[in-house]
Amino acid sequence: MEQTEFFNVAEVQLSYKPHFKAQERPQINSAKQAYQLLLDNWDKSLINYLEQAKMILLNRNNRVLGIVNLSTGGGASTVMDTRVVFAIALKSTATSIILAHNHPSGNVRPSSEDIRVTKKLKEAAKLLDIELHDHLIITENGYFSMAEEAYI
Repeated sequence: MEQTEFFNVAEVQLSYKPHFKAQERPQINSAKQAYQLLLDNWDKSLINYLEQAKMILLNRNNRVLGIVNLSTGGGASTVMDTRVVFAIALKSTATSIILAHNHPSGNVRPSSEDIRVTKKLKEAAKLLDIELHDHLIITENGYFSMAEEAYI
């Protein structure tokens, strides 16, 4: 009988390499602090041109584990893939996350799609015992916090 190659598959490797001790990481306690951190780490040459999505990963004390670039789209939309968002959150052992995307138009009001995606991600987070603290819509001149405006 021929031996089949059942084990000829891709290797899956998990790694997370923090560069700072927990107490040295910034702590996020408000949407304003999250906005400032995101703005400081946003490519300013793209903020008014292409829509991008990012995520702040947090530990139990709301200390920043990292900021992740989730996607870059066109001038009017980008993607927040649920599986990608939570694969990253789980890999980093984040207990909570803050999502964000920019609106190149300068309008910070959420679209119906922004609201729908936020609700979907909130439900997925709940199943994984990860808290979705906020979803910010940002521009270089301001932000909209879905948590502060009771969308979350």
